[in-house]
Amino acid sequence: MEKGFVLINCDLGAEDYIIEELKLVPQVKSAYVTFGAYDIIAELQAQTLEDFDQTVAH
Repeated sequence: MEKGFVLINCDLGAEDYIIEELKLVPQVKSAYVTFGAYDIIAELQAQTLEDFDQTVAH
């Protein structure tokens, strides 16, 4: 089982929409709005590193 975090930048005001879309991805276990250099942090979990990479790439 592979687990990691993805830091995301997005347009101002799009955070809530993006988090709702991320919740539709089975590998995304949680997603939160942050303050600072990045706008969103998402926790991903996948069976293999290849699956993890494919999720991040899409």
